[in-house]
Amino acid sequence: MTYCVGMMLDQGIAFMSDTRTNAGLDNISTFTKMTTWEMPGDRVLTVMTAGNLATTQSVISLLDERTKAPDERAPTLLEVPSMFQAARLVAETLREVIARQGDEGQRADSAFNATIILGGQIAGGPPRLFLIYPEGNFIEAGQDTAFFQIGEMKYGRPILVRAYDRQMKFDEAMKLLLVSFDSTLKANLTVGAPFDFHLYETDSLRKGREGRIEEDDPFFLKIRHGWSAALKTALDNLDDFEL
Repeated sequence: MTYCVGMMLDQGIAFMSDTRTNAGLDNISTFTKMTTWEMPGDRVLTVMTAGNLATTQSVISLLDERTKAPDERAPTLLEVPSMFQAARLVAETLREVIARQGDEGQRADSAFNATIILGGQIAGGPPRLFLIYPEGNFIEAGQDTAFFQIGEMKYGRPILVRAYDRQMKFDEAMKLLLVSFDSTLKANLTVGAPFDFHLYETDSLRKGREGRIEEDDPFFLKIRHGWSAALKTALDNLDDFEL
């Protein structure tokens, strides 16, 4: 399984993804689920994927290969004029891969499905964030829904819903994301560290701070233990139920 979050902020966009894939408890591997394309001064686009690994890798490979060997009839991610057109391109590529694998491979409902988060900025437009479905349609983050999750989202969602604030800075967003990921990791063995992150700053038009956080990272351990202790303290301070 997977857990990825893309979060719109006034400062920019925060991305985080886990790296665990599994085909059963005895077949667990680590694969990156985050890819970023950059043309400094013109555009930065980050994609995170969840779903069938063969499908998601094929989509990323196709998108990347087409940027290196452009077709005059169809613009690539490095050529489309807007983030909306980038979302359309990613959606069409995802639908293309799923259709091909469904025709050529094993027949099973949803066997080749995948879901994608796309975010970034192209010169001349604002930062934008999209959630792309396997059917090839997509929605965009806005004021009411300013973050997207894909994969195993239910365990990490409550803290995001309660604590998210669009005005928070990247350091605060990282703290919130790590609490969300820790909650998911504790509840579901199919999600695991290390966690990849990318912090894109509005109007920079270049990659922001990016890196990987291991499960034994000192800051992550501090967040994990601090959050657990804070939850217990908060529960203890609530009034007892009267029987």
